[in-house]
Amino acid sequence: MKNSLIYLISLLLLLSCAPKEKEAEPLSSTSPEINQNNPTMPDSVLRHVVLFAFKATSSQQDIDGIVAAFKALSSKISEIKGFEWGINSSPEGLNQGLTHAFTVTFHSDADRDTYIPHPAHQEFVGLLGPHLDKVTVIDYWTKE
Repeated sequence: MKNSLIYLISLLLLLSCAPKEKEAEPLSSTSPEINQNNPTMPDSVLRHVVLFAFKATSSQQDIDGIVAAFKALSSKISEIKGFEWGINSSPEGLNQGLTHAFTVTFHSDADRDTYIPHPAHQEFVGLLGPHLDKVTVIDYWTKE
């Protein structure tokens, strides 16, 4: 159980520190261009996608509590600009056991970098430890 928590924290830290590829586009990941139709919304946003597979020993009540705790982070961390989640419904069978998908939206790398070590996020990570079988995290800047 302790090893799972250490693995999860290490994975999240590793993913947040990975070097990013430079784009030929003029759009910078640290200062996205402003959307001319809505000046408060950048043309590109940073999506933090998290996929979970829960242990067979986790009850539906445990899973519901984790989902509720993840949803609550947006009210505790001002850098979160959007949050969505859902349960896999793909008929393709390619989910590799991952059942729950979460998308957290940020407007800058700095916002995401504040979120990762934030005490509310770290408390949430601690809640996950005994229940996660697998986790995948990917961050990307949206493009049209």
